[in-house]
Amino acid sequence: MKDIIVIVGPTGIGKTKLSIELAKKLDAEIINGDSVSIYKKLDIGSAKPTIEEREGIPHHLIDIRDVDEDYTVFDYQKDVRSLIEDINKRGKRIIIVGGTGLYIKAALYDYNFTEGTTYNEYNDLSNEELLNKIKDFNVDKLPELNNRKRLVRLLNKLENNEEITNNKDKPLYHINVIGLETNREVLYERINSRVDQMLSNGLVEEINSLKEYYPNSRILNSGIGYKEFYDYLYNNGSLEEAIKNIKLNSRRFAKRQFTFFRNQFDTKWFNVDLNNFNNTINEVYDYIKKEA
Repeated sequence: MKDIIVIVGPTGIGKTKLSIELAKKLDAEIINGDSVSIYKKLDIGSAKPTIEEREGIPHHLIDIRDVDEDYTVFDYQKDVRSLIEDINKRGKRIIIVGGTGLYIKAALYDYNFTEGTTYNEYNDLSNEELLNKIKDFNVDKLPELNNRKRLVRLLNKLENNEEITNNKDKPLYHINVIGLETNREVLYERINSRVDQMLSNGLVEEINSLKEYYPNSRILNSGIGYKEFYDYLYNNGSLEEAIKNIKLNSRRFAKRQFTFFRNQFDTKWFNVDLNNFNNTINEVYDYIKKEA
């Protein structure tokens, strides 16, 4: 089996475009690595590729759950491993693309979960808030405040009331991880512009169509691009505040994505040519050919 290509990086940097162009060149199928795109009806806020944008390339694990259904990292791990086996049997290359680092790593590395386990990255919580939640469990020894990785891991174990074991540095497959990066200020400007474009594309209308699901939908109450509208929908906040919070949370998430992908994967990083993205496509493709 040839290396699985994994494309990672912060939100709004061009991962989707790169994955589609590489899939055409490599005769590959794409597995979604974004935890929000898994859900139906979450189209604009998740920035999932449209049917037209997919250009006929098979995409897996998009629109497979309703917004009022749960889908855990255990579910994702199981589904991706099944897809890898199936796609490989058909002689196709595999590209996994997305920004949900925990999902991708759990699928490709020796993570062991119990069925029904939920695992949360707590992107909406600060380190202080994580620590306060941990204190509610009367833990004898608290982690250091600046050790976010430890805080997240411990809170997940506590909330699941079970031990989650993993051998997190042992990959189960031969993988080639491609990371996209750019200047931080430029990236933040792109994120802000991306949110503005989502609004122009009808994000508010999409949110209003989902209102009935908000009280009980885990993804709507936790996914960036959707959770920020809760107060607005129930008349406890303004639209302007919701938009401001989406941009802020998206920028913060991008920063955490950089940290995760740098620390958790053996990643080959490429500085994106935003003026001519074809240069980036060709650079990455040449690198993959040399590594084959």
